[in-house]
Amino acid sequence: MEQMNVSISQIKVGNLGVDNVIPLVAEALGMDDNDNKVKSLAETIHKKTQGNPFFVLTFLRSLYDEQLLQYNFGAMKWMWDDDAVNSKIVSDNVASVLVKKMNRLKEETQSMLMVASCLGATFRLSAVMEVMKNISRAEMRSSIRFAPSTTAPNSLLATIDSSISSSDRDSSAYASSVKEFEEEGLCEVGNEECRFVHDQIQSAAFELICPDQRDSFRGRIGSILLQSLSPQELEACLFEVVGLMNCAASEITEEERDELAKMNLKAGIKASQHAAFDTAKVYFKAGREALGSRGWEGDYSTILDICSDWANACYVTGDFEKMDELIDEVLSRDIDTKEKYRVSDIKVNSLLIRGKVNESIDAALDFRRQLGLPTVKKKPASKFAIMRECIRVVMLLKNKSAEDIANLPELDDERLEMGQRMNTHLSTCVYQVEPTMLPLIIFQGATTALKHGLSPSSSPTFAGLGMLFCGPLCKPQHAHKMAKAAELILAKSGTRSSVAHTIFLTHTYCHHWISPIQDSIAPLLEGYQVGLEIGDTDRACFCLVVRSYRLYFMGQPLASIQNELEATVQVMTQLKQDSARLRILILLTTVKRLRGGLDAEADVNDKIMDSMLATAADTHNTLSAFVNLMKLEVFVLFQEWEEAIDVVQKAGNVRLLLPSSFNSVRYTFLEALTYLKAAQSSASGSKKRQMEKCGQKTIQIIRGWVKNGNVNVVHYLQILDAELAVLHGNNKKAKESFNAAIAASRKIGFLQDRALAHELASLYFKAQGDEYWRNYHIECSRACYQEWGCSDKAE
Repeated sequence: MEQMNVSISQIKVGNLGVDNVIPLVAEALGMDDNDNKVKSLAETIHKKTQGNPFFVLTFLRSLYDEQLLQYNFGAMKWMWDDDAVNSKIVSDNVASVLVKKMNRLKEETQSMLMVASCLGATFRLSAVMEVMKNISRAEMRSSIRFAPSTTAPNSLLATIDSSISSSDRDSSAYASSVKEFEEEGLCEVGNEECRFVHDQIQSAAFELICPDQRDSFRGRIGSILLQSLSPQELEACLFEVVGLMNCAASEITEEERDELAKMNLKAGIKASQHAAFDTAKVYFKAGREALGSRGWEGDYSTILDICSDWANACYVTGDFEKMDELIDEVLSRDIDTKEKYRVSDIKVNSLLIRGKVNESIDAALDFRRQLGLPTVKKKPASKFAIMRECIRVVMLLKNKSAEDIANLPELDDERLEMGQRMNTHLSTCVYQVEPTMLPLIIFQGATTALKHGLSPSSSPTFAGLGMLFCGPLCKPQHAHKMAKAAELILAKSGTRSSVAHTIFLTHTYCHHWISPIQDSIAPLLEGYQVGLEIGDTDRACFCLVVRSYRLYFMGQPLASIQNELEATVQVMTQLKQDSARLRILILLTTVKRLRGGLDAEADVNDKIMDSMLATAADTHNTLSAFVNLMKLEVFVLFQEWEEAIDVVQKAGNVRLLLPSSFNSVRYTFLEALTYLKAAQSSASGSKKRQMEKCGQKTIQIIRGWVKNGNVNVVHYLQILDAELAVLHGNNKKAKESFNAAIAASRKIGFLQDRALAHELASLYFKAQGDEYWRNYHIECSRACYQEWGCSDKAE
């Protein structure tokens, strides 16, 4: 929570000081805390217990139990012998006091406490009763460890017939025991759940068990619960039962090992479903160890499931070395290709998040070939091939609404479903390496869904189709329909595994074309949270990347953005999500530069960005587009137009690298503005015409977006129209457009764009010699930058 910038108040509660123990003891004894005898007793107790409140009260109770503290009815007050108390406290610690206290309890109560201590700090009374009914007295007595001085119970036990079964005992005996350990202050008893009032009491109860029999005793309890509990009860305490059974794993038969492995698999899957992947790994490891080297002989389904689920847990927790070992173990087996699907799926994902994009693509394509499915070739796709497949998909979509798509039958071919899943991975991979392959992969997935039915991969498939309609095909309304279809499919059962991926696609590439980007902030956070819960860590983190950039583009205060980004970097480092982390670092570097956190004179910002550009060149991914976007962002905001045009001319086609995303929209605006500023400052007529032509061409793209209903770029177009009017000397148009841009950016809430519009307007009025309006706009600009948190600009 701290890493996500949530304010947390911490209260540290230490032990009591001697001044606090004195009134506590005095109140317990009903005596004056100024009484020197009370003070002496309290100081002695404090010295031994270090002021732990529970230990203080435990010692007082033990003094009473051993008659070292007695009530004198003649004097009407408590009496004790200081020397006797001192002697006891010096020789005993809290644990031994509790053990001795428990040794004085009835045999049945001790037995129940022993069982309860193995079930945890909180335990179900019915589970304790079930064990007591199914374990013999002889077995229970052989497990009890008595203190050497406690001879009475041993002599008593020797006179009892050890053949009597616990199941023959009256239920009133159990009730009596429950009442006894409640009255003794050892446990709090509810209707069903009970709990030890302190962990030291649980530890003391566990100490009653013979050390050399503790593992077998816990294993016996686990076996009894496994055989006697109903399926519902077993599900409720599955982790406790399996944990107990694992304690005696070395002492069980081969047949029992098979059962133990299956129980560990079940517990591991349940832990994974609750996002407790580290806990799940413990159960999977125990299950694998239970099977040993013979696991792949005979019915190998259990070990296959253990290795597959264990590999997934390792993937989610970033334990890639163990993950690779488990994946290789499965892939090396001579089994059906479909049985290798799960580890192949994990392999493709893990290669991607480790930056091995080409290897990830190769693995996904190879698995589709092994399934015998048509596979896109790893090479640039021709425009003809893209248009041919597009036409086929459009024909299949003809007259189909989003509801019609969502109501298609379910895909019943397991092989095709696996192939669809691989295509969803490929769409992510090729997007970073060879974007022209992306349309073919998405069209292939959509064609399969429309012809053969829907699978859990269908929601990201149609969301991806929406992305294509938004970008290269320029049909935002069609894109909205595809995004709606994807979300309707997602509402069906069995599609939770695709939630994070679908949210990422629809809110990164589709909705921003017709809806304010502010509307995506909450869904993207949900995508991050659900992704972590289901183990889709890479999509979860990329939802967070998109959300972070959106917060920046919509003009949120830079200080709050920086705090969130720094926390996000830590989270992604822990999750080993290097690709997403680098994109966050690019934004964080930019925010620090704008806030004055980097030394501009030393060009620290440029050096960091250039280093990332070199990394992007080495790995051949879209990282370079992110770097160039944010470098251009800084140069434009600081009016460094020569540096800005240099970035534009070297960056290449950023819209191709970032198709359909709002990042590409932002870059397009900055690119057009840079071209116009270059034209305005150009002394050469030919260069001026060239820069204006490039600017006009880019402006036309933005004008088309506005025409199609993009509410996020209206003020972009107005700023560009104003600068175009400045270039042409159209003063009336320039003033109208600057005013419109300022009003529009205020309305949509993009604070930094309002600051930029005011600043550009001030430069225009300065050139016109109008000092009044120049000063007005520069002050407005300064106030906006100040509110945004851009210190360098505000100064």
